[in-house]
Amino acid sequence: MNIDTYATRSRQPPRARGFTLIELMIVVAIIAILAAVAMPSYESYMRKSRRADAQSFVQEVVARQQHFLLDRRAYGTGISTATSAGGLGMTIPTQVSSYYTVAINTDNTTAPPSFTLTATPVGGQVKDSCGTLTINHLGVKTVSGTGTCW
Repeated sequence: MNIDTYATRSRQPPRARGFTLIELMIVVAIIAILAAVAMPSYESYMRKSRRADAQSFVQEVVARQQHFLLDRRAYGTGISTATSAGGLGMTIPTQVSSYYTVAINTDNTTAPPSFTLTATPVGGQVKDSCGTLTINHLGVKTVSGTGTCW
């Protein structure tokens, strides 16, 4: 090996490997910005999805109430109560019961009988702008919050 070859090799800068701290911090900052934008949108989407599940179940209960009225000339007094005890005998799905408390208020003493069904948000669903969903025996739908919810 001659001296010229050795001198040429020693003048070459060492090869850099990996990333610099600044490059890593820029990537972390970009990820943080994306997460800050995406998370609220995702949470809003999930609240709307849970509300749709609750609305679907509430509509199912209303349909069951109408069938119950035709069969017995009165509305069912409970959602989960057995049909032999005057209820609808329905099971509230987990995807609904985890985020809403569904309750029915029946008045079979009036002519015609009436009921009001409410789905009250619980937990993280409380942040939903629609609030409590209500429907009655006439099909009138209301919310305690704002927005187009039904």
